[in-house]
Amino acid sequence: MSNEPADAGARTKRCFVVMGFGVKSDFATGRTLDLDKSYRLLIKPVVEEKGLTCVRADEIRHSGSIDVIMYQELLMADVVIADLSTANPNALYELGIRHALKPRTTIVISENKLPYPFDLNHILISSYAHLGDAIDYDEVVRFRKILGDNLDAVLTQERTDSPVYTYLNDLTPPALREHIEQAKAQVEQVMQQAAEQVDVIVKATGAEPSPGDPTLATLIEQGERAMRNDQFLKARGIFELALQIYKESAGGKLSEQAHREDSYLLQRLAFATYKAEDPDEITGLYEALDLLTLRLNLDDSNDPATVSLAGAIEKRLFENNQGADHLNLAIWYYGRGYYLRNDRYNGINLAFLMNVRTDSILDLKDTEKIADLVFANRIRREVLGLCEAELAAMDQQSAQAPESEPDKLQKEHNERQQEQRFWCLATKAEAHLGLGEIRDYQSTRAEIDSLAPAQWMQETFEKQVTRLRELMESHGHLLDPPWRGR
Repeated sequence: MSNEPADAGARTKRCFVVMGFGVKSDFATGRTLDLDKSYRLLIKPVVEEKGLTCVRADEIRHSGSIDVIMYQELLMADVVIADLSTANPNALYELGIRHALKPRTTIVISENKLPYPFDLNHILISSYAHLGDAIDYDEVVRFRKILGDNLDAVLTQERTDSPVYTYLNDLTPPALREHIEQAKAQVEQVMQQAAEQVDVIVKATGAEPSPGDPTLATLIEQGERAMRNDQFLKARGIFELALQIYKESAGGKLSEQAHREDSYLLQRLAFATYKAEDPDEITGLYEALDLLTLRLNLDDSNDPATVSLAGAIEKRLFENNQGADHLNLAIWYYGRGYYLRNDRYNGINLAFLMNVRTDSILDLKDTEKIADLVFANRIRREVLGLCEAELAAMDQQSAQAPESEPDKLQKEHNERQQEQRFWCLATKAEAHLGLGEIRDYQSTRAEIDSLAPAQWMQETFEKQVTRLRELMESHGHLLDPPWRGR
């Protein structure tokens, strides 16, 4: 598939998708959204089904600044789809450029919890329901039809969708007819230089991208695949390469300000770094923490993904006898993540670490231990409510699922939902155990066993509840009424 901008001759029509990539935080709601799933499940299949070439910025091969190619795409693409989810400032800016350049063939979409700025109220925005790290199968089917109908409309109807040309109806769109051949030649030169540039970066990092396809999207896919296969050292090299390419594409040669870095790529690099344990676990943990501190401004960050990752790293440093201060920092970061996202993952880890603190030198007095025990159980009570709501939503989705033979997409969704159900039930069981609600704990464990989870998942759960039981048996007598594990 060619990634060159469209020209005036006979060609396949082209759709340029304006949106972020990877997992990004929505700071208005505290959620994290997997934008790659939005692109892969909701957008790209529909565009290609209509016979258009579909491309996002991270899929374009280039060397140096991507701005030239991006502006050409915004002017010359037959259709632009702009996904404004997470209120991405780059997407909003690029949508404004498109509306200034072209009177029609622009489609605006977003996930349905985006608080629209006032100036977007008069723009038609098609919304979809994003569950954070997943998208419901029925929602995929529903939104694909809506997007397909929108594409049919913009390709066949002469309807102005740009507010610029709606209110300034005598405006003439700009054209580059006399410069098309020059622009095309420039892009071809960029493409030829891309492979040489990537070869230089590959030698510097030791990563091994696919020959002939050194795009950011490809590198991210390779990095995620390596981590799924527990090849964390390889993943670290790939994400280092991806970051260097991203910085080059941001126009670093033109301006020092352009040397920006992407939060998702840095978060994945930090995760791969501490999981790689190279040259040893403690060194990897400190290197990962430095990435978050120095390059993601950890001390002031309100990105839930960043602070949650910091909590996990600090917890591991404490467990590796690096000092009790790391336990306090882990509690601090998980607490920030919990109050930013109101989610079960950060909540249950926050509660657990408060119990760990009762067994450390940080809680020397019984009053300090009681304070942590009480607060931990208050968090667990809140987490139980989150688990019940999540399980009810999953049950409702299952009840609405089509009865026909599931296709590949539905099977993938069902597998993801089964894993999500396991972790939700594991969190629920841990919360019941900490609260001393042993009958509820046992019944939830029975549900977990019925799922026949993967061995590593079961072992992770068993290790956690075993440690929690030990902590509650040591200090649960301080509660009123005392904790009883039988």
